[in-house]
Amino acid sequence: MTQSGCDKEINGAMRLAAIAMALVLGAGLFQAALAAQGPVAPPATAAPAPTTAPAPAPAPAAPVPAALSASDARLAGDEKRTRLIIDLHGPVSDMNFRVFVLPDPYRVVVDLPQIEFAMSPETGKRGRGLVSAYRFGLIAPGKSRVVLDLTGPVAVDKSFLLDAVEDQPARLVIDLVKTERAAFLRTAAAQKSADMSAQPQVPQPSPPLLPETQSGLPVVVVDPGHGGIDMGATSKSGEQEKTIVLEFAKKLADKINGTGRYRAVLTRDSDTFITLSGRVQFARANKASLFISVHADTLHDPFGVRGATIYTLSDKASDAESARYAEQENKADAIAGVDLAAEPGDVADILIDLTRRETKSFSNGFAKVLIDQFQAAATLNKNPHRSAGFKVLTAPDIPSVLLELGYLSSRDDVKLLTSDDWRNRASDAVVVAIDGFFQQRRANQPAAASATAPATP
Repeated sequence: MTQSGCDKEINGAMRLAAIAMALVLGAGLFQAALAAQGPVAPPATAAPAPTTAPAPAPAPAAPVPAALSASDARLAGDEKRTRLIIDLHGPVSDMNFRVFVLPDPYRVVVDLPQIEFAMSPETGKRGRGLVSAYRFGLIAPGKSRVVLDLTGPVAVDKSFLLDAVEDQPARLVIDLVKTERAAFLRTAAAQKSADMSAQPQVPQPSPPLLPETQSGLPVVVVDPGHGGIDMGATSKSGEQEKTIVLEFAKKLADKINGTGRYRAVLTRDSDTFITLSGRVQFARANKASLFISVHADTLHDPFGVRGATIYTLSDKASDAESARYAEQENKADAIAGVDLAAEPGDVADILIDLTRRETKSFSNGFAKVLIDQFQAAATLNKNPHRSAGFKVLTAPDIPSVLLELGYLSSRDDVKLLTSDDWRNRASDAVVVAIDGFFQQRRANQPAAASATAPATP
């Protein structure tokens, strides 16, 4: 072949290659244009695509809002001006939040949409400046809350959101400045008045009345303490009381219902906050015959203290430790940022009412039966039956006890409380005690009826 013939052949091959490349690029641009428009469903009569072609993208699902989360929080400042900063992730630009103050004790409350708090359990335990401590968590379905405990009265100087910038997350910033008590109380009253005029007062979270599906059976209300923003006690290894008692309460309720002799209902079956009065109201609304509140304590200086304790209600604590524990448990509503001014007054007014004597007697009777059964299945505290003024036990017509499963400050107790085997044995013991309690009540009913019946002439 001549040189000119070779050149022509090469040039022809190059032209063919260029045309092929153009077709490929054109197809690519066409596919890119289609992709920009989104996936298109093929016609019903379309032939199957070649097996070498990529599968068509599935139709997009309905958009799901990205979850909000908080990865860190910290305090800055001093006793004159203190700033809280919370790092946020998700669609924060349109996030609504509300900041208000509550007195006695002094608190600042920040209400937010539901947020996943992916922060260390130690976050908020150490204060700074005007804030002695703070906590965070779920307060109701779809609603989260941050509560700041204050060293004294403050004013909320500024509260604002900062959008994410480069590698920095979005931030919620709350600026507090020192003020006088009178100014703090005026602010709290004004905020409360504005809330009431803007919309009807929203009741504090309380459990709903459950339908009576098994009429005629005695109702046993099992109350897992704490929940949501109120974590309760925490062990050194990070186990939280609210989680431990919920797991035990669920197992106990299942076993109570499994007997077929009673109907067990839970005040909460998830990580939600319930007010103390809401728990009592729930038991009364469900016409409970017995109320068992489940807890686990912790001590800063345990000195080997461990084991289960059963508490009943009294106007005077049986000992200093019981008084401390009752005071701690009665702060649950304050911890969650509840307006305590709306709560019922003095617990002692209920305790001294003589019409409650019978209920108190039944509560003490169940406590004794429960101790008898529990000691065979679990370790008991050296002083297993104690009493104090627990708000959660103040239903005037329902025998009520607070069952403290153990101490999260004891490694031995934590090991037991997180064991399925221990939970099975301990919940079985409670069911046997419930049987014994109702047997005693049935045995005493004829005697009580004959004692009150009029004499036969």
